[in-house]
Amino acid sequence: MTLIVGLTGGIASGKSTISSYYQSLNIPIIDADIESRLAVEKGEPAYLKIASHFGKGVLHSDGTLNRQKLGEIIFSNEEERRVLNSIVHPDVRRRMDEKQKKAVESGEKVVILDIPLLFENKLNHTVDRTILVYVDQDTQITRLMKRNDLSYEQALKRINAQMPLQEKLALADEVINNNGSMEESIQQANRILKKWNVSPR
Repeated sequence: MTLIVGLTGGIASGKSTISSYYQSLNIPIIDADIESRLAVEKGEPAYLKIASHFGKGVLHSDGTLNRQKLGEIIFSNEEERRVLNSIVHPDVRRRMDEKQKKAVESGEKVVILDIPLLFENKLNHTVDRTILVYVDQDTQITRLMKRNDLSYEQALKRINAQMPLQEKLALADEVINNNGSMEESIQQANRILKKWNVSPR
């Protein structure tokens, strides 16, 4: 039996670091962000729908998607964000399902689905267990401003576009508190695998 785990966190919570660590243990990771980037590549069905709905303003001169321009629209307009999600999410789900099926068929002990909007999109019901990578909001804002070169207001707008981490805390099976050092986070990540009896070591 393969254990399907949903890994999530808020924007700039350090989820990718935990995901990379699990990948280094040879645990299959199916990353929703990577799949959504592939789904909107030039010529893909989702790309064509986005170009049709949002217009040429969200495209670079070479026709590829201008993610920054699209981001500016969807992070300030909830209705447009919903439209984008309804275009992209079904394609991403299909891509992830195909990869998950292959991993299960090959007899993997555990498969991790790295999904930023796991709880927002109620995808926690499609996995066996959930892990939340948590940081306090001040840390989140500081990291996001630095990482994406955003103002305080821009960072806060992006954070507020997601379900508050406090709400996610109540929904998660396990929590990795990522306010401390990398070593502390890795210890927590290992403890969860051990507890679930799927530690690859």
